[in-house]
Order: sequence, then structure tokens, then C-alpha cells
Amino acid sequence: MLKKITPLILTYNEAPNIERTLQRLIWANKIIVIDSYSTDATLEILYSYPQIEVFQKKFDSFASQCNYGLGKISSEWVLSLDADYILTDELIDEINALQAETDINSYSVRFKYCVFGKPLRGTLLPPRKVLYKPEKAIYQDDGHAHRVVVEGNSTILSAYIHHDDRKPLSRWLWAQERYTLLEVKKILETPVTELSLGDRIRKQKILAPLIILIYCLILKGGILDGWHGCYYAFQRVLVEIMLAIRLIEAEKLE
Repeated sequence: MLKKITPLILTYNEAPNIERTLQRLIWANKIIVIDSYSTDATLEILYSYPQIEVFQKKFDSFASQCNYGLGKISSEWVLSLDADYILTDELIDEINALQAETDINSYSVRFKYCVFGKPLRGTLLPPRKVLYKPEKAIYQDDGHAHRVVVEGNSTILSAYIHHDDRKPLSRWLWAQERYTLLEVKKILETPVTELSLGDRIRKQKILAPLIILIYCLILKGGILDGWHGCYYAFQRVLVEIMLAIRLIEAEKLE
């Protein structure tokens, strides 16, 4: 099955991450990378792998970048990855054992969030469709994130991807600044009846940070992961506080 798959990766200044991601993709005959004009060592790392084809496109949205990337895929299957997704040995073996001729058009994978390389017991990351037939798929923006819609049957694999982002805190804060603005727009412009339970709680502003702290440390077992679990919980609480402040600001400026 692996020979029928082309990995697709989006990059922008991913030098702290991309090497570890690529090392788990040495089985691929071709890797497509859509780069948003990186200014760090990302391109140098990418060009050191002969099977990688790099296409540069100015970033406008994640969905637009991904759909552009799908247009570069000629294989039967695409494996869509972020630049900080690390395939586990178990997942590679599971994918390789899949039957290429099947009525399944997409496979979802669960994640283990890593803090400085250590996988945590729990995460807020939901399963994501990462392996699918490109001609059946299209990406849509969803707040700060994006999701792929794939026609036909889907199932979930049993092994995990490690989400292991090692970019510095300053870059993380820069990203959250952008993400919270998009999330505020989504929350305020979507009718309440169409919002998820999580977004309804966020719209109340005060409760979300407290709920996330309890959820990450207690319900997801983060406290058992020591300082790694606390670090993750504090990250998520900070994001919710930033989002709450942005919501207050947006409502007062209306």
C-alpha cells in the first residue's frame, strides 16, 4: 500500500520540525510540499531529500493551500500531514498492510500530543482524516483550522501520529494571535444554534479557561505526565484566555 501513497505537507518556517517528519517518510517515492515562502532553513532541508517536490504559493488559507497541493498529487492515495506530525512505526506498518482495493475512501488517525518529545496521556486533538483518495476530497476552512471532506466510506486506524511541535514560544504566540482572531470571527458570525458545545462555552468567556484547565489536568490525566502535562494545560488555558479577551474586545467595539 505504501507505494500507492504520496505524502502532502504544508510548510512555513518549519526548520525546527520538518527533518523529524521527513525521516519517517523515507518509504515514499515522492513527497509533495507546498511552501509559503519560508525564510529559515526549511527549504534547505527539503531540497536535501531527492524525492521531494517543492511548490511555493503565497499563503491565503489552509484550505486553499491544501487544495492546491491536491492538484499536484498523481498517486491513488494521499497522506496529508502537518510539518510537525511524526508517523509511528505502528502506523506505518498498519498503513502498509491495508488493502489498496477497497470501498473505503478515507482513513482517520488519532493523535498523541508531545511536549518536548514526550507523548502525553491525553490531548484535545480529535482524530483527523489524513489518508484518502485525492479525487474524492476537498478542503474547507473552519475558523482558524481546516478540514477535508471526502466522499464515500471512511474508517479509523488503530495506531497514532505524534504531534510534536518544537518551534519556539514566540512563534507559537504569533500563531495563536492569528488563530484567535479567526476563531472570534467564526464564533460571532455563526448562529448560536449552529455552534458546537465547546464554542458556546467559549462565547461565555469566563468558563472556558477554567474548564480547559480541569479537563487537561484531571479528565485527560495531564497531572500524571508531570511538568509536561502542566505545560500543555497552561498552553491551552492561555489560548482560551486570549480568545476570551478577543471576544470581549470585539463585542465592545461593535
